[in-house]
Amino acid sequence: MPEEGTMAPDFTLENQDGQPIHLADYRGKVVVLYFYPKDNTPGCTKEACSFRDASSELTDAGAVVLGVSRDTASSHRRFADKFELPFPLLADTEEEVCNAYGVLQEKNMYGKKSIGIVRSTFVIDKDGKIVKVFPKVKVDGHVDEVLEVVRQLG
Repeated sequence: MPEEGTMAPDFTLENQDGQPIHLADYRGKVVVLYFYPKDNTPGCTKEACSFRDASSELTDAGAVVLGVSRDTASSHRRFADKFELPFPLLADTEEEVCNAYGVLQEKNMYGKKSIGIVRSTFVIDKDGKIVKVFPKVKVDGHVDEVLEVVRQLG
């Protein structure tokens, strides 16, 4: 997992509309890059809707939100439409970005081990440097913590 103070690994991924999104294109803006396990699951829906509900505050503070999971662009389109998500959801079906950010880890659910995305958020400053890492995110109150960091960067 990249550490605070290091440059954010650059990437290009498709959004929910099949358009390429390049992290480097967001230089000059604060980027909230959040990784989540799966579209349309309870925790991920709650997190996405929390970012949606705070989107105007985040935008006013100069930030853009990018969500990343291993789901397909078409899955992201349905998820974004269903919950009216106003930000790009990026399809990392090859797991390259998840690996670059170190968010794929072994999980143990009901005695079954699997590799999955550990809910994590990276706040990236206008110069492309990671200023805050939130590993193993708990959804409740998380967006408020992110917003506080973004406002400090103001």
